[in-house]
Amino acid sequence: MNHLHNNKSEQTTDSSFTLDIEQLLKQGNVIRIKPQGTSMYPLFVPGRDEACIERTDFSSLKRGDVILYRRDKSILVLHRIWKITGNSFYMVGDNQTEIEGPLRADQVRGKLIGVIRNGHFIDVHNPLYRILSGLWLWLRPLRPIAWKITALFRRLKLKH
Repeated sequence: MNHLHNNKSEQTTDSSFTLDIEQLLKQGNVIRIKPQGTSMYPLFVPGRDEACIERTDFSSLKRGDVILYRRDKSILVLHRIWKITGNSFYMVGDNQTEIEGPLRADQVRGKLIGVIRNGHFIDVHNPLYRILSGLWLWLRPLRPIAWKITALFRRLKLKH
């Protein structure tokens, strides 16, 4: 049986730490990490939510999957697949509009299988998760407008 490992960050330049994550995934373990930064907000709230990731094969990936990948000679990143073309793929953070790519299949380290939020596991196959994440991916071009609207509501709320 695979074990869950609790690591604190999905992005780091400490090569010994990231090699441990990659080695654990290669060995077939499911790992738990707390993503840092806001690139995957609202899926991940920094300091609160954890990502459960398992090793995966590039051929099993599809649009909308959240994967852990290594940028060339750089950090591990956890983002969502925007598009797959042949043996390359394009990524975007849930809190971003810029698409990164093309990336290669050999950069993939693992795939998100669930989120732990407030102690509760949310499987990526959960129908509500699938609907919301698919909708959010589809709305990528409109995200800046959504951010402006939410900022307006926050300002209005602060005034009252």
